[in-house]
Amino acid sequence: MAKPTKSDRQAVLDEMRKKQKGAERRRGLAIAGVVGLLAVLIVAAAAYRPVMNWWDLRKLKDLDLASIGAPASTCQDVETAQAEGSGKHEPPSKQIIYDDAPPAFGSHWSERGQAPVPISRKLYTAKDRPELEALVHNLEHGYTILWYDETAADDSSTMTDIEGIADKFRSDPTDFAHKFIAVPWTAGDAEESGSFPSGHIAFTHWSVSGTSGDKQQGVWQYCSEASGAALETFMSDYPYTDSPEPRAP
Repeated sequence: MAKPTKSDRQAVLDEMRKKQKGAERRRGLAIAGVVGLLAVLIVAAAAYRPVMNWWDLRKLKDLDLASIGAPASTCQDVETAQAEGSGKHEPPSKQIIYDDAPPAFGSHWSERGQAPVPISRKLYTAKDRPELEALVHNLEHGYTILWYDETAADDSSTMTDIEGIADKFRSDPTDFAHKFIAVPWTAGDAEESGSFPSGHIAFTHWSVSGTSGDKQQGVWQYCSEASGAALETFMSDYPYTDSPEPRAP
């Protein structure tokens, strides 16, 4: 058998290299395709929940407050305790530890533009929530605060209901009847003042029971779910006028 010439061997080697490069190119394209598909799926998954939340929130716009979220029966009876701290202002440099989870009264900060927080903002997350010392000043001015714990914060359906509730108070931010804020009760808060004694949602208000002085009360209602119906009743029973300083913004 004749020995292959050098040119024949080179031709075979060139063909083998060509086939190898082709296989590598196809393998690279396949990998790129898989990576691209995974990227599309990741983006789609990330976008799915915000889009669905937007869609669910859109459906809530046509509902009245009492129709949003769970029925009022998911909330426990209102609790009260004698309140103190009205007019007791502390500098923003001082940290105040509150005994209740969450607070409904107490000494607090007073700093223009910071404490109390503006009436225009109705919903906060853990990333931008004001300090407790500022929010307690809002309570003194007649606000009702809806607090949600981390379990509620991690539930997209609950947060959609809370945002839908907050939207009902955005229509006229200058209306004192809209003195409402929804804020998180964070893990840091729980470390300092404890977790909610029950449920994952809490309403608080600083009441004067139509009088002043030693009859001031802190008011709480704890709920297992967000309930616009319960909140509507709570704010009707404890309006902004029933507070130590109702005429302050």
